[in-house]
Amino acid sequence: MPASPLPDLPDADLSDAALARSLDGGFASHHADVGDVRLHYVEGGSGSPLVLLGGWPQTWWQWHKVMPALARDHRVIAVDLRGMGASDKPQGGYDKRTMARDILGLLRHLGLESADLVGHDIGAMVAYSFAANHPEATGRVALLDVPHPDEGWTDFRLLPEPDQRADGSPEPGIRSYLWWFAFNQVPGLPEQLLDGRVRLLIDWLFTRQALDPGTVDERARQVYTRAYGTADAVRAGNAWYRAFRQDVEDQRAYAPVAAPLLGLGGDLSNYAYLRDVLPGRGTDVRVAEIADCGHYLPEEQPEAVLAELTAFLS
Repeated sequence: MPASPLPDLPDADLSDAALARSLDGGFASHHADVGDVRLHYVEGGSGSPLVLLGGWPQTWWQWHKVMPALARDHRVIAVDLRGMGASDKPQGGYDKRTMARDILGLLRHLGLESADLVGHDIGAMVAYSFAANHPEATGRVALLDVPHPDEGWTDFRLLPEPDQRADGSPEPGIRSYLWWFAFNQVPGLPEQLLDGRVRLLIDWLFTRQALDPGTVDERARQVYTRAYGTADAVRAGNAWYRAFRQDVEDQRAYAPVAAPLLGLGGDLSNYAYLRDVLPGRGTDVRVAEIADCGHYLPEEQPEAVLAELTAFLS
């Protein structure tokens, strides 16, 4: 069931500054001008640098359950990607190679030569592109539930196949029907349909793509609704999907990455897919299953994700 509706929280309680302060680890909200884009990020902790990159339709807040523990050993930098949350939403630059270059610019802005990266969903695509294009700045890379787009993505079908459920409910052995991949390609219409109504989409996705929808609580849903609540925000988030053709073209030129790769997939989501795909994408690859989990790993099963990341990053 969806999270229980509650009165809208005050904007001050949902601000990035307030959310960052609510986490243990000395986290604070910042902005940095990087090339042609201004990025928002939340930073805290100390130790080796660790960059967290999130996905659609979420923001840096999707990492809030794991950030305090990671901050005990790492300088944690949770980033709103180009087009996400409090970061700029330019008209272009949403291919994952350009977005990876944004992250490299942020590292240089912070005086860092390299970092480990953990990405989920769109953020996993950016993390992989970062490793492929900037190996000198790449430590270890963890990809949660989604790999980089490749040639196989051009074979996705518009109609659900016999082993897919159109309602999107997670079920063992049932693949997700990714209707939003097509919906997000359409210019103009999603922005009009979702302007001021994006909470409907957010609840639909979390109800059907999480094993326990309550793990993405009401506060988080209000954070994400606030972040994607305008036509311009919908346009920017959809632009990540509209760049997939370019991402597929870029993937063709990438050699297997040399950085250690960890793939984490939910047992009700993409574990089997990652197990089949990732070994060909790197020279040092491990893929692990997160049990009792749909697509939103850091929010659904934070302790299991932490255990895997801690072992991998150390």
